[in-house]
Amino acid sequence: MEPTSKLSIRYQFDQCGLLGIHRSGLYYAPAQESEENLANMPLLEEHYLARPTRGVLQMLDYLRDEGYRVNHKRGRRLLRHMGLEAHLLQKEPEPAGPSCVYTRLSARGLEIGRCNQVWETDITYIAIGKGFMYLTAVIDVYSRFIVGWSLSNNREAEVSLAVLREAIARHGKPEIVNSDQGSQFTCKEWVGYLKGERIAISMDGKGRALVNIYIERLWRTLKQDYVYMNPAKDGWELYQEVKSFFEFYNHRESEGVFR
Repeated sequence: MEPTSKLSIRYQFDQCGLLGIHRSGLYYAPAQESEENLANMPLLEEHYLARPTRGVLQMLDYLRDEGYRVNHKRGRRLLRHMGLEAHLLQKEPEPAGPSCVYTRLSARGLEIGRCNQVWETDITYIAIGKGFMYLTAVIDVYSRFIVGWSLSNNREAEVSLAVLREAIARHGKPEIVNSDQGSQFTCKEWVGYLKGERIAISMDGKGRALVNIYIERLWRTLKQDYVYMNPAKDGWELYQEVKSFFEFYNHRESEGVFR
């Protein structure tokens, strides 16, 4: 229902009542990121890939060196919005959320010798034109094959779960799925699905990059070798570029065990 409709406001309110929608939605316009923020976010992401241990204040020092004045509140919000967190080495992983019982997975402690033994999944931010999108991917640790991926304009749990479901339908069920402790991977829908499929749940400690390192390397390769060299103007162009990259990655650079 558009606010510019020829229908009277009173009639539109009546229709909102029938649909169960609050009438304030008629006047609400989603807030967009400012031009300055859209310029800052790609810089933060590029610097983060080169220096993943940098914290908020160090990232803001970098922006100031580039000529942008950003206070710590806005900088922290942008980094959180992009899902960027400094990787700090910890002795033990942080405990997962209260609804999740996870398996401690260590790249050095677990011998991975077959496909569908361990999958890793993550979400990353990608800038486009005057906005941004989120890329979700699932990688098989043994073959380094991308078993599933999706582009979306949000980071909702439904997107990540849909990618995992499709990957399982196409390639079979893994024994372990590893992720970080993002809300998409600790919610009851994600945890309930994995438990229902009898798939072991593995989660990184906060700020730890060593366990989920394979998909972290994938993001670095994708962005530094392709996205930054071919900036997309819109979501459709980005989709075509990411699709082309993953086809090359799966079928030419890797051995393609799943082929």
